Amino acid sequence: MMVYLSLFLTYLKIGLFGFGGGYAMLSLIQHETVDVVHWGCTTPWLTQAQFTDIVAISQMTPGPIGINSATYIGYTVTGSVWGSIVATLAVCLPSFLLVLLVSRLILKNKENPIIKSIFKGLRPVAVGLIASAALLLMNKENFSDTTYSIAIAVVSFVLTYYVKLHPIFVIILAGIAGYIIY
Repeated sequence: MMVYLSLFLTYLKIGLFGFGGGYAMLSLIQHETVDVVHWGCTTPWLTQAQFTDIVAISQMTPGPIGINSATYIGYTVTGSVWGSIVATLAVCLPSFLLVLLVSRLILKNKENPIIKSIFKGLRPVAVGLIASAALLLMNKENFSDTTYSIAIAVVSFVLTYYVKLHPIFVIILAGIAGYIIY
């Protein structure tokens, strides 16, 4: 029972402080699941390799990565669907409540310079959190040979930005290249 409470409180904190969406949450999720030893446990919930696998699975399944990873990690930690439900509800609850409480206020005052400044200040924070997630995923579990990985990333950028290929087609090509190389 203690693991469910710990899971709920951990994902409540992640949901509350995870500005910028799922990718921005990844560094906080990684810290809480790989680095921290929670109540009643002797080791962290996940290894870095398990976390990397869960992120990959969360990226491939439909839906937001933060919610998908909460669902997978909840199941992994508890071994039950109830763990998935607890973690998923906990990560969604702060956003739901904040939107419910603040939406009317923001709509009434959307032209207020203070409100505009707050949102203007949150943009670079969200970009920084997403960049942090990208750096977090640059580990030996994801990149066994950085030369090929950088080449795939550069070619993907060029194909998307300059050649204007559709991103899904570029993702498929990058996946095929990664499968062949690795």
